Amino acid sequence: MKNNLLKAAALIILGSSLFVSCKPKNSGDAVSGDAAQKAYVAPGKYDEFYNFVSGGFSGQLSVYGLPSGRLFRVIPVFSVDPEKGWGYSEETKPMLNTSHGFVPWDDLHHTEMSQTNGEVDGRWVFGNANNTPRIARIDLKTFKTAEIIELPNSGGNHSSPFITENTEYVVAGTRFSVPGDYENGDVPINTYKQNFKGHISFVKVGKEGEMDIAFQIRTPGVNFDLSHAGKGKSHGWFFFSTYNTEQANTLLEVNASQKDKDFIMAVNWKKAEEYIKAGKGKKQAVKYAHNTWDEKTHTAKSEIKTEVLVLDAAEFKDICYMIPCPKSPHGCDVDPTGEYIVGSGKLAALIPVFSFDKLKKAIASKQYEGDYEGIPVLKYESVLHGEVKKPGLGPLHTEFDGKGNAYTSFFVSSEIVKWDIKTLKVLDRVPTYYSIGHLMIPGGDSKKPFGKYLVAYNKITKDRYLPTGPELAQSAQIFDISGDKMQLILDFPTIGEPHYAQAAPADLIRNNGQLKFYKLDDNQHPYATKGEKESKVVREGNKVHVYMTSIRSHFAPDNIEGVKVGDEVYFHVTNLEQDWDVPHGFAVKGADNGELLIMPGETTTLKWLPKKPGMYPMYCTDFCSALHQEMSGYIRVSPAGSNVPISYSLGTNQPAAK
Repeated sequence: MKNNLLKAAALIILGSSLFVSCKPKNSGDAVSGDAAQKAYVAPGKYDEFYNFVSGGFSGQLSVYGLPSGRLFRVIPVFSVDPEKGWGYSEETKPMLNTSHGFVPWDDLHHTEMSQTNGEVDGRWVFGNANNTPRIARIDLKTFKTAEIIELPNSGGNHSSPFITENTEYVVAGTRFSVPGDYENGDVPINTYKQNFKGHISFVKVGKEGEMDIAFQIRTPGVNFDLSHAGKGKSHGWFFFSTYNTEQANTLLEVNASQKDKDFIMAVNWKKAEEYIKAGKGKKQAVKYAHNTWDEKTHTAKSEIKTEVLVLDAAEFKDICYMIPCPKSPHGCDVDPTGEYIVGSGKLAALIPVFSFDKLKKAIASKQYEGDYEGIPVLKYESVLHGEVKKPGLGPLHTEFDGKGNAYTSFFVSSEIVKWDIKTLKVLDRVPTYYSIGHLMIPGGDSKKPFGKYLVAYNKITKDRYLPTGPELAQSAQIFDISGDKMQLILDFPTIGEPHYAQAAPADLIRNNGQLKFYKLDDNQHPYATKGEKESKVVREGNKVHVYMTSIRSHFAPDNIEGVKVGDEVYFHVTNLEQDWDVPHGFAVKGADNGELLIMPGETTTLKWLPKKPGMYPMYCTDFCSALHQEMSGYIRVSPAGSNVPISYSLGTNQPAAK
């Protein structure tokens, strides 16, 4: 059996390498027809869509325009960012706090936009941290990370952050099953089947976006891959792809591919809510961080929480159900009507499509073929709408255009296939360059997709761009899907590694009260300096607080003396500008943590530890005017124990040093 599996894996790898090294037949290097015109956005004109793309192992979120493919911004989320001072300023450091301490990196795989009535509403984008399990909420009024919540009882947060149709919950399934945090984790790894469990987290989202873990569902020790919520008729349900139902703990490429089928887990979260409200959840002792950003004080705070409610799926038989699905499923996608659930077995040569109506009937009539660790397993045929036959090799992820069509990415055969949801007939196929992972249609997982463009996010890009050493550029490709046939109109590189993405009409976000600058009068930062006359330097023991302002084109003060080796110096810099797009930067020689980037009206703090006597220049790092080079100053650092007093000035020479 194992030899056959290894041979099959070798054939798939060989096929994948052939697709990578050889271009698909009948494909050219250049796009054709009016493609260039369709992707062209004239100078001074706006793109039609914002495209929010996961940064993968960069830990960040990138923002592109569609159809131009232009990069607008990289939003720091889970990883430190010296450009913006994220994780370096004293105000932002708490945003990267976890129960493990300060974690300055993560792996952001998936993005999800908030919805109202199943439609994209343009308020927030959520992102997942796959490594140290967390969920972030990015506020689209500021394009800034506003909140991060850690997920306890989780060993990897891949099946995340998918939402219910009114953003009632952001939901996450653990990638790696592990013993719960409330259990003894010091157990032999080969006791996996006895001690390892999965947990699905339901994170409640408030009216202002605030997040809180409402409850978790304890499941058998499977690995959760991707998920999507039901919508319309299936609202109240959530669907997760699962793999490693063999519960193997070593050489998973063989041992987790023994069975012909794994499962899609259907979760009745409305029923789970009822049990929680009835007091059936068990309080479990855990530790997890909840980090929030305050726009009034321009500061973050981190709180460690110590309790979570857990429901055990094996104890409540009407919460979870298993649907057999071709093995190693990746995508789990729900069409705009909420009737069809699409599974994607990575090692399959077909696409199973399940019916929600049939699911309900099968449950009502108990059409089970057994159970999986106490969870009912439904009969495959009783839930199946049908199979898309021979669509390609290695189906991964499906999105929808709102016109009755589905689009699936195929990793091994490097293509996108368009098919009819009801008839399951293949309608079109186009090659990608090369091994595609996810794809994205704006609003493609909502009730009302916008359906004009499709973007492929490719894992490999050989010969598409100028080479850049051993690692080549990550890639996205835009297709026009407004007609019967898909048309490639543009390639563009992305920050890597792109996984899932979301997009929405630009006007939905641009005209939704976007912040242009912070009003100085509203700045409640405890060290805010709202005018140059208020600037000062104050010593408190070995701590020196610099109340500083910045405006085109100088700092106040710009000369500081009396700082000593061994001091902790805090530069609290307030940007006095009250105009759009006039940030200022701040850096000082010898700073070993980063710089600051201060938005108009904002106050931000850099901690600096001078280590030896000398003269230290400071300067603005963000070009702000024709006299940007002149926006600088000096800090004199004296030996420890020196009697040089604190003094500071702007525009005048200081008294002679004693």
